Amino acid sequence: GLFGVPELSCPEGFQEAQDKALQESEQLVQKACSTPPGPETVMIFDQLSDSLCRVADLADFVKVAHPDFAFREAAEEACRNIGTVVEKLNTDVELCQSLRRLLADETVMSSLDPETRRVAELFMFDFEISGIHLDEEKRKKAVDLNVRILDLCNEFLIGTHIPNKIDKHVLPEHIRYHFTAEGNYLRVAGLHADCPDDLVREAAYKIFLHSNTQQLARLEELLVSRNSLAQLVGYHTFAHRALQGTMAKTPETVRQFLEKLSEQLSKRTQKDFEMMTKMKTKLNPHNAMLMPWDHPYYSGVLRAERYNIDPGLYCPFFSLGACMEGLNSLFSQLLGISLYAEQTKRGEIWSEDVRKLAVVHETEGLLGYIYCDFFQRPDKPHQDCHFTVRGGRLKENGEYQLPVVVLMLSLPNSARGAPTLLSPGMMENLFHEMGHAMHSMLGRTRYQHVTGTRCATDFAEVPSILMEYFANDYRVVNQFARHYKTGQ
Repeated sequence: GLFGVPELSCPEGFQEAQDKALQESEQLVQKACSTPPGPETVMIFDQLSDSLCRVADLADFVKVAHPDFAFREAAEEACRNIGTVVEKLNTDVELCQSLRRLLADETVMSSLDPETRRVAELFMFDFEISGIHLDEEKRKKAVDLNVRILDLCNEFLIGTHIPNKIDKHVLPEHIRYHFTAEGNYLRVAGLHADCPDDLVREAAYKIFLHSNTQQLARLEELLVSRNSLAQLVGYHTFAHRALQGTMAKTPETVRQFLEKLSEQLSKRTQKDFEMMTKMKTKLNPHNAMLMPWDHPYYSGVLRAERYNIDPGLYCPFFSLGACMEGLNSLFSQLLGISLYAEQTKRGEIWSEDVRKLAVVHETEGLLGYIYCDFFQRPDKPHQDCHFTVRGGRLKENGEYQLPVVVLMLSLPNSARGAPTLLSPGMMENLFHEMGHAMHSMLGRTRYQHVTGTRCATDFAEVPSILMEYFANDYRVVNQFARHYKTGQ
């Protein structure tokens, strides 16, 4: 089955996995409510979280990435059902009381280690932002709003990846070959931001981002629902609710940061903007005005002129194999960790080009697994991201539950006998996402509720941004960037 889960050898297995998780969660809720205050309370809460997350997190990935529609549909249904149960548990008064009794017992709390105390407080935080303090009618309304928000988020995100179609006769004949033909229509699945033809970029921008009535309606309802939920549970805005518990803490802090950043950037970019305008005037005197679809392309041209090198010349030095060797070397030097290709079993992966890596520490042994889903395929979202499929935690029998993650990229497939070659931007994205994966492997906590990237959403980006610095440092790049033909 998928990820080695026996039930998931077919789409119907999601129902079985979901039923099993819900049955286990019911038993754990009863156990939590009848257990005297102590460290076992926190352990039971974490087991409860883990039993639901193991299905929901896996389904969260499968619903967007599996090539089989039946699997995606079954995973989406499982996500919705488990999500609904989670929201109900977050407003379960009896379950909350069992945690309150622990937090109110000063003697027991002072005997807990800092990690256990922190996890207990975080579980209580989840109850509070979900409206546990409200009366029964309002708690039910909060659950309904939360479930509706989950649905709207899912529908909206799926909608952002759907290509737009246009009658091919609308576009000039000489640019049609840039887009996928489907009968009398052309399929526009992205912005073509790097294309040197101004008309191709303009057409892609206007067609791909053309306003969609359904998407706008979803977005409007999502914003209204989020605001209603925030105010129902006692927050001024949804931003106040979302930022509580993060490093930023408040919307005011974020606003101040963005205003300061904008002020600093505007000083830097004015000169570049003028140079890009001059460049466009020189290359395209009939249409010299810089348009929204021009910025990515002309900023690349500007960089090439400034550093006297065409960005395309970098790609042969960044084969996927060389970049992966570079990451392996970096992790070995920094962390004493090596990545090893692992043989997969039948049905474990969802596409034949997915690779499984074992992450092994020189003294501590196996730390977890990374599934690398790197290449473009039909119906796969064009996005680079990290998915936690299973969080690490110390199990009741003393064994450690190894974390499992997926890195999803949108790299082009290799062609004409050449390896997959990455642009500098693709290479940086690979390093960024691998930073998330290492965070998941190294965040070896006792409780899965706080393992790896299960932390404040802004702090979750720190290790991945650190990896971007390595990707842009000559001393690091010089160790692995080799021309795939010449070895230069």
